[in-house]
Amino acid sequence: MHVGRLCVMKVSLLSVKMMDERYDVVVVGGGPAGSVTARTAARHGLNVLLIERNQEIGVPVRCAEGVSKGVERFIRLDKRWICAEVKGANIYSPDGTKITLGGDKMEEVGYVLDRKQFDKALANDAAAAGADVRVKTEARGVITDAGHVKGVYARSMNGEERIYADIVVGADGVESKIGRWAGVCKPLRPPDICICAEYLMCDVDIEEYSEFFLGRGVAPKGYAWVFPKGHNCANVGVGISGDMSGDGHRAIDYLRAFVRDKFPEARALTEIYGAVPVCGPLVRSTASGLILVGDAARQVNPLTGGGILYAMHAAEIAGDVIAKAIQEGDTSAERLREYESRCRSEFGKRLETGLRAKEFFFRLSDEDLNILAHSLEGITLKELSTGALLLELIKRNPGRLVGLAKLIF
Repeated sequence: MHVGRLCVMKVSLLSVKMMDERYDVVVVGGGPAGSVTARTAARHGLNVLLIERNQEIGVPVRCAEGVSKGVERFIRLDKRWICAEVKGANIYSPDGTKITLGGDKMEEVGYVLDRKQFDKALANDAAAAGADVRVKTEARGVITDAGHVKGVYARSMNGEERIYADIVVGADGVESKIGRWAGVCKPLRPPDICICAEYLMCDVDIEEYSEFFLGRGVAPKGYAWVFPKGHNCANVGVGISGDMSGDGHRAIDYLRAFVRDKFPEARALTEIYGAVPVCGPLVRSTASGLILVGDAARQVNPLTGGGILYAMHAAEIAGDVIAKAIQEGDTSAERLREYESRCRSEFGKRLETGLRAKEFFFRLSDEDLNILAHSLEGITLKELSTGALLLELIKRNPGRLVGLAKLIF
């Protein structure tokens, strides 16, 4: 039924000439943040349109595809979307010292998904809830009236169109055009971005553990990762700080070197590039008639780069706040700030801790990282979470990490 609805909508996109339209909500971007916002708002009885500029939801994939098992709070998982279930994580310091994290609580990576299928399922859920979903429809600007966002200018296969809405949701990624057009956010500075390159590789000998590699030679102000995808395949990637990128020192250069060293016999099946905001969430992610969600609102853990769950959590909050605001007839910036306050209350502390920890660790040398890793050598931490790792490091290195302890407590 869901697939049929999407097919009908694709046909209508080809056959109906649209000039001006009216919706309660228009959501720009068909990733997890956009689909969950659309689904939530539609379930509240609102007339919702979700637009995606690409011709297919979930394509291209720009993600390492790891997510915690907390994703089950937001959608009933289908085993077809899960490539691997991760038992824990191995973190390697620059000199190769291994730290193992495991246990039932896995904050960052519990599953490795097939994001293409996962994103489609979320869009199908939005459609099943009553939202209209349109692909190959690109937002070209925001419609404003006296500083209040009233909709978007868009371009589809049928040409230019105006889509009016009480609230516009920007779920259009790390360099959100919706946010910039509305004057809510500015372009990110290089240090605020993690630039990533990734291969999907086959003939990779890896157990059911995610692996992370640290070191200036591996990934300056970042890390390399290997996420199992089953059948001897894995996502192998590198993320580096934007201010460390340059000729001969791009993310792809570090990835090629990493693969030559670790997996010389493996073969790359796909090549993926992307960027992640690692500066902490926007202080303001709303304006009159506007809400930003997910990467557009920079709702990403700056230390790990993980953002899927935060995006979906924020999207549910956004959909709920939008429904109440429209029912009350008040879509002002003041009314929509409930969204920001709830996001800060429900997961803001974790993002703030991640930002402070990132800034602290990025100042450390490879030698410092090796010393910290040696303090945990031979120990298996029973919880795969950023907080558990930081607490154990501080406990075992109180003198060295007194600055970190002051930052996060």
